[in-house]
Amino acid sequence: MNRMGYACINETLANQKPKVYTGRSMIKRTFQEKGIEYASELGLANCKDLFTIIKWNKENGFNFFRITSNLFPWSSEYKLHQLPHYESIVETLQDIGNYVQVHNMRLTSHPGPFNVLTSPHQHVVDNCIVDLTIHGEVFDLMNLSRTPYNKINIHIGGVYGDKISAMDRFCKNFHRLPESVKSRLTVENDDKASMYSVKDLYEGVYREIGIPIVFDYHHHAFNTGNLSEQEALELAMSTWDVGIVPVVHYSESRSREFEDPKIRPQAHSDYVIDYIDTYGNEVDIMVEAKKKELAVLKYKELHQ
Repeated sequence: MNRMGYACINETLANQKPKVYTGRSMIKRTFQEKGIEYASELGLANCKDLFTIIKWNKENGFNFFRITSNLFPWSSEYKLHQLPHYESIVETLQDIGNYVQVHNMRLTSHPGPFNVLTSPHQHVVDNCIVDLTIHGEVFDLMNLSRTPYNKINIHIGGVYGDKISAMDRFCKNFHRLPESVKSRLTVENDDKASMYSVKDLYEGVYREIGIPIVFDYHHHAFNTGNLSEQEALELAMSTWDVGIVPVVHYSESRSREFEDPKIRPQAHSDYVIDYIDTYGNEVDIMVEAKKKELAVLKYKELHQ
């Protein structure tokens, strides 16, 4: 049985009162006015609600979950240990880590698209390293394994007119990352033909630095690298260490769901309807549908 998970927001809990969610944030002006004290309050509240979501997941059969990358608002502007509520935050994160370990749950993350290690611009790479380092620190505070079982997954970034040299920059910049990130980092295939296919990532990244590839079914439809779906899936799977179940991403086209040609075909649907064919392979499936856990529950009604 392939485990199925969802990302960041629990629709059931987010729509109840009081709302349970991990997206408390603020605009820059508010951060400048209220500072680190308010950021700390929001961060602690996000961590507490994360624990509530994870406990809901366990009670409802979800053992695979992607946590938000925005637990701590404006976290690039301070060190986590500077937060006034740091001790309570650490205690909450450690409780989460203990809980998921006891219940054999898998937590992962997917830092945002501004994390571009291929960039030729030094400040972009520096900012990426700061953000990824925070992810690694949070995962360490939860005592999550320093392996891709608890992956920190990113797209590698732009092509900048030369795919080979861009991948070379990615590999060089990878070595600047702390071990808390390097040990967990994975990369995923892109949804444009001009970008990085599974085959590109295998040749230009995995063969150089050995980090696993997350296969995205939806993206593969737009950028096959001349591989079939099964070939691309199994090539990506081959990059994972024995003993760690590979992760795949699955979503469907919103334009098909709503039959609206104005919607980009790459946009994600609310629900997933088609059977997810893993070709007999064991994988953990991260469903990237907009209706989150409701999409997974509906899929299971249809197919299990």
